[in-house]
Amino acid sequence: MTIRETVKRAQQHLELAVKFLAEGRGLIDKDPIQASEKLYKASEEVVKAIATALDLDEARKALEEGRWTVSLLNDAVYAISERLGVKELMDWWDAAWFLHVEGFHEARLRGMDVAKRYGHVEALVGLARGVVQERVRGQSFGYG
Repeated sequence: MTIRETVKRAQQHLELAVKFLAEGRGLIDKDPIQASEKLYKASEEVVKAIATALDLDEARKALEEGRWTVSLLNDAVYAISERLGVKELMDWWDAAWFLHVEGFHEARLRGMDVAKRYGHVEALVGLARGVVQERVRGQSFGYG
């Protein structure tokens, strides 16, 4: 895959993350179940965007296999955290996973529970914006 294709793919994942973040925010008080899933999907797209922008092994493997598995997503989170030196990333990802399982699959979360985790997802999206913008500009990734 060329650098141009890599950047385009990362931008597409980021655009989806931003879309899901906004949709999730709008659903927190109306439908916490769907809000939970939208926010998780935003987080998932963030991991894909950053892994793609950084050209991580996990992104290449997902492209080869034609899909992202939970294992690849988790491995990408670990790799991103180490590469960028963003220790909070693990907590942000764990909050998103909690929304996915407890909020969406188990339907156990109230709007206030989802709202308390929204900031973690928003932080993930902010991180992805920065990484993808740097990739677009062709700069190095010297975080932390």
